[in-house]
Amino acid sequence: MANRLETSKGMLALVLHAHLPFVRHPEHERFLEEKWLYEALSETYLPLLRVFRGLEADGVPFRLTISLSPTLTAMFEDQLLQERYVAHLDRLLELGDKELARLAGDEAGLCVVEMYRELLRNNREDFLDLYEGNVINGFRHFHQTGHLELITTTATHAFLPMYREHADMIRNQVLIAIENHDRLFKAMPEGIWLPECGYFPGLEEHLKPYGIKYFFSSAHGVLHADERPEYGVYAPVRTSNGVAVFGRDRAACNAIWSSEDGFPGHPDYRDFYRDIGFDLPEEYIAPYAIDAGNRVNTGFKYHAITGATDQKVLYDPAKGTARAHVDAETFLYNRIRQSETLSELMDRPPVIVAPFDAELFGHWWFEGPQFLDAFFRKFHSTEHDLVQVSPSEYLHVWPHVQVARPAFSSWGDKGYGQVWLDGSNDWIYRHTHKLVERMRELVDRFPNEKGLKLRTLNQAARELLLSQASDWPFIIKTGTTVPYAERRIRSHIHNFNTIYESLCRNTVKTEWLTKLEKRNNIFSDIDYRVFGDQSPLRRKKKA
Repeated sequence: MANRLETSKGMLALVLHAHLPFVRHPEHERFLEEKWLYEALSETYLPLLRVFRGLEADGVPFRLTISLSPTLTAMFEDQLLQERYVAHLDRLLELGDKELARLAGDEAGLCVVEMYRELLRNNREDFLDLYEGNVINGFRHFHQTGHLELITTTATHAFLPMYREHADMIRNQVLIAIENHDRLFKAMPEGIWLPECGYFPGLEEHLKPYGIKYFFSSAHGVLHADERPEYGVYAPVRTSNGVAVFGRDRAACNAIWSSEDGFPGHPDYRDFYRDIGFDLPEEYIAPYAIDAGNRVNTGFKYHAITGATDQKVLYDPAKGTARAHVDAETFLYNRIRQSETLSELMDRPPVIVAPFDAELFGHWWFEGPQFLDAFFRKFHSTEHDLVQVSPSEYLHVWPHVQVARPAFSSWGDKGYGQVWLDGSNDWIYRHTHKLVERMRELVDRFPNEKGLKLRTLNQAARELLLSQASDWPFIIKTGTTVPYAERRIRSHIHNFNTIYESLCRNTVKTEWLTKLEKRNNIFSDIDYRVFGDQSPLRRKKKA
C-alpha cells in the first residue's frame, strides 16, 4: 500500500462526521426530538452499513474515515432508545400498509411506497438480527477489517474556541471522548474531529498528550496559517508540536455540499421537504404524530426536487438511482483530473480531503448512500492513478510536512465563530463558564466522596458537559427548534446549579437525583475528580 501511495497521481480522503446531540427523554412515552436519532438510523447509518456490506461481499475495496461522536454512540448503545426505535419502525410499517391501500391503482405512487416499505423492512431486520439493536457492532466490524478508520470528536461536541480560557475543560472534553472511543473499539483514535472544525491557535497543545496525530480544518484555516502552506490544502501541515492538520478541499466538497451547485440539488432527486405528514389530512397523520394536532415528517415523501416550483413531479426511484450513478462518475472523473493537474505542481502526490456531515448521505440527500456505493464501485473498475487513503495512512508514508500554525477558523457560516456566538445565543457562555468554575470548586471541596455524594458530583459533571454542546447555540442562531434548544441549555444549567446548592447545604434529594441520573445517563463511568485542581490529570500537567 505504501508503494502505491508514493507512486500515485493523487490521494482522496473521504471523511464523514457522524454526530447528534444527546436527546433522551424517558419521562415521556414519545418525544419529538428523539426522532432525530430514528431518522438518522433509518436514512443514514443503516443504509450506509448496507452499502459497506455489499461492497465487502463483492470484493470492492473502499476506505473511509468516520468520526463517531460520544453523544451519538451513547444513544446507539441505549436500550430505551433501541426499543423506541423498533416501535418507530413498526409505526411506519403500519403507515406503509395504509399507504398501499390509499394509493391502490396509482402505479407510480405504489412504486415509491414499496421502496419505503422495503427500506423499513431492511432497517428492522438489520437492526434486530444483524446488529442486535446496536449499530456500533457494524462500525466495529468495518473498522476491524480495515475499511473504516474510526476517530472521535469531543465528549459533547463543544465549540472549543468558546472555552479557550479553560484549558482543563478542553482537555476533559478530549480525554473523556478518547476514553469512550477506546472502550467501544479497543483502540485509541489517531485523529479527532474538532466540533464544527472550530480551531484556535494553540488548541493542538490539548490534543498531543492523548496521542492525537491529526485533525481537520476549514480551507481558510490552513491557507491563512502563520506560514503560507506551500501546497495549499493539498498536503497537511504540522503544528509546532507535531500534530498534523488536513485542510478541507472546497472543490470536492462543493460538488456535494453546495445547495446551489452540488449534486443533491438535481431535479431527479427526491425532495426532502415535501412529506405526507404535511400534505394529508390531520386525522390520517394523527396516529404518527407525538401530540394531537402535530404535523410531523413521516419519511414518506413522494416528490422529486423538480426545480424552483411548488408543482413538484412524482419521484421516480429509478431516475434517482440513475442520477446517483452519473454524479458518482462525474465526481470521480473530476477528482482524477484535479489530482493529475495538482501532481504536476508538487513533489508528492496531492491529497484531496473531502469531509461531510454523515447525515448528508441518506437523510438530507436520500440517494447519498447510492452515490457512495456507485462511487466506490466505479473507483475500483476505472483505470486511474488515484488512491483512497485515510489521514493516518498518508502520515505514515509522508511524515515530513511543512510546519505551520493554522488561523482561527471554523466551517460555519462566514468561517469563524459567529454562528456559535452572536446576539441570539451569547447569553449561554456566561452560565457555562461559571459552571466550569463551580465544578472546580466542588472537586476542591469534595475531593474523595463515596455513596450519594459521589453520584451527585458525577451527575454535576454530566450536566456541565451536556450544557456545552455546540448544537444548541447553532439551533438558536439558525432559528429551527429554538424553544427546545433553549430549554435544554437552561435545564442543564439549572440541574448543575441545583446540585451545587444542594451540596453546599448538604441537602441532596435522592429521588430527584435518581430521576436525573436515569434521564441524562451519558458517560456512566465518569469520574468528577478530573474536573478539579487536584485531579491526577492536572497534577501531571503541573509537574
